[in-house]
Amino acid sequence: VQLQASGGGLVQAGGSLRLSCAASGLTNSPYAMGWFRQPPGKEREFVTAVSWNGRRTHYADSVKGRFTISRDNAKNTVYLQMNSLNPEDTAVYYCAADPDYSYMVRITASEYDYWGQGTQVTVSS
Repeated sequence: VQLQASGGGLVQAGGSLRLSCAASGLTNSPYAMGWFRQPPGKEREFVTAVSWNGRRTHYADSVKGRFTISRDNAKNTVYLQMNSLNPEDTAVYYCAADPDYSYMVRITASEYDYWGQGTQVTVSS
């Protein structure tokens, strides 16, 4: 199983970015997907997650109303649209797959089995 995250970069405050996470090796199994982030000098934190069928989502309070998670199962890809970015959003963003409870969304990193390599998002003030 491989998860490939992309789309990070440098953006000014108030700007937008869209992250993508392409999954391979899970084509025969349903799986929920989550995004986590690790700000500099801090621990990894939950950002958002989506169930296999897309009907359930959950967002951290800090990103609610600004970030949107979506998925295209035909492409085995999950997206994170990030709007109104601020410097506090600066972090390495990781995608993760949860094949154990594919129709639920979970917020604890240890519950996810597979992880991408991370993509850096830097928001300048």
